[in-house]
Amino acid sequence: MASRYRAKHKKWATMTSDVALRAKLSASSIRAAIEKRLPLSLYSVLFRRRFLADTVVDIRKLDTFEIEAFPDSGPRPWLDRSNALSEINKRAAEPGLADQFRQWDSDGYLVLEKCIAESALDSIWSAYESAIEQGRVIPEDGAGDNDPYPGRFLSPHKAVPEINELLHNPTICDWVQKLCNRTPIPYQTIASFAGSEQAVHSDSVHMTTYPLGYMVAAWIAFEDIHEDSGPVVYYPGSHRLPYLSSRSVGIQQKSTDYDEYQKKYEPAIQRLLDQQGLAPRYLTAKKGDVLLWHANLLHGGSPRKNPQLSRKAVVCHYFLDGAVSYHDLTGRQTYLESNRVI
Repeated sequence: MASRYRAKHKKWATMTSDVALRAKLSASSIRAAIEKRLPLSLYSVLFRRRFLADTVVDIRKLDTFEIEAFPDSGPRPWLDRSNALSEINKRAAEPGLADQFRQWDSDGYLVLEKCIAESALDSIWSAYESAIEQGRVIPEDGAGDNDPYPGRFLSPHKAVPEINELLHNPTICDWVQKLCNRTPIPYQTIASFAGSEQAVHSDSVHMTTYPLGYMVAAWIAFEDIHEDSGPVVYYPGSHRLPYLSSRSVGIQQKSTDYDEYQKKYEPAIQRLLDQQGLAPRYLTAKKGDVLLWHANLLHGGSPRKNPQLSRKAVVCHYFLDGAVSYHDLTGRQTYLESNRVI
């Protein structure tokens, strides 16, 4: 009897969930259809209410979402503006907050030491490993036959509730809000057992906004990071450099194929670093530390000098409410409801 009840209840719960999902998709489709038919005059009014940009852009008519498709419009995030230093003293009510704002202004990053409790991290990672064992999460392959660790996995928060809770962590979200003075929109996560060795880049070519700058990343150390494990490398002050779009470095065809990205974008970033003479720093973080970085901070994964060393981490990405969000590299708009005017 009990087993029949559980089976019946599970079937009903699934049906209820499916109905709710269909209703949500239907409502979204209706809003999209209405928005598409709005006259430009009304659309412009709604755009100004929904988005913070000084200049209205009818994004309904954009075939390709890329930096060049938008005007160089403000406002930029408050700590990116020319009057940031004078504004800091007005807004920094908490002790020490002014110094952290100044560091963000000058360097483009902050380290929040022991931000997440070690016990919480252990529970989250255990849940992630269980999801892998159950086949709910299938990470990329490791770096080679001798690599003892699997590769990264994109958006594990969709399959692991504990990582979704981490993405919505109140302390991290509160910091993102303080740094941009906008409500954060949790968007994406990446989990990794080992160093990525990813070439230096700006997140703004992958997760782009109009106006520029309304994205923040939070990299969370799940263990003490050894200097030979391939720690995150980042370049303080690089967030002040020009935003490099995919088109500006010669990538004409928008695609998810990374061949052109590796041939043109990555060398362009390296040339920019060489020209500016910026010095790298390496994040040998302690377990529970969180590195927050600016949308345009240049960073990557340094070489794994000892492949036997793990580098367990989760990185979370946040857009900010009021900004149009898209992917410059692929030319696609994100499918966030925050991109609608209604």
